[in-house]
Amino acid sequence: MTLMERAYLPAIATGMAITLKHFFKKKVTIEYPEVKRYLGPVFRGRHILKRDAEGRERCTACGLCAVACPAEAISMVAAEREKGEEGLYREEKYAAVYEVNMLRCIFCGLCEEACPKQAVYLRHDEFIPVFSDRDQVIWGKDLLVEDMNNRYTREAWTKEEARSLDLKRANGEATNVVPRAIP
Repeated sequence: MTLMERAYLPAIATGMAITLKHFFKKKVTIEYPEVKRYLGPVFRGRHILKRDAEGRERCTACGLCAVACPAEAISMVAAEREKGEEGLYREEKYAAVYEVNMLRCIFCGLCEEACPKQAVYLRHDEFIPVFSDRDQVIWGKDLLVEDMNNRYTREAWTKEEARSLDLKRANGEATNVVPRAIP
């Protein structure tokens, strides 16, 4: 090594040049509570149990979501629909108790894929709130069932729809796409 290399002066000058280059670049910091970053359509956030257009629960307590869950975070108890509850549940069997343990959940989305009735979704636009107590981590139907006044909407509900929408946007064909609730 030469005397200059042993003194590390070229390395120090290179490091200072990189630092100065980044010093004048636009900052990427986002002021989080006021400004929220777009997470994209594939982000898996808050769990939701969907309702149909008439407000009836879609879940039939088949248990496929619980079987598909690798973390075993989902548990449910099935019950038979009583006479007069036709407006609440779509099928004769429904989930009387549906719970998700948020400490165990790994947000893999397998429950969403396994559901044959399209009842379970992980929202792409909401984070899970911070827990301060262990009693807050078991989410029951009171927190999971969709509020009809604040329905979960997306621009595309299937991978095929999302792919065709992306192609249309790339070609400049789709500009104003209205988000809609699941069909």
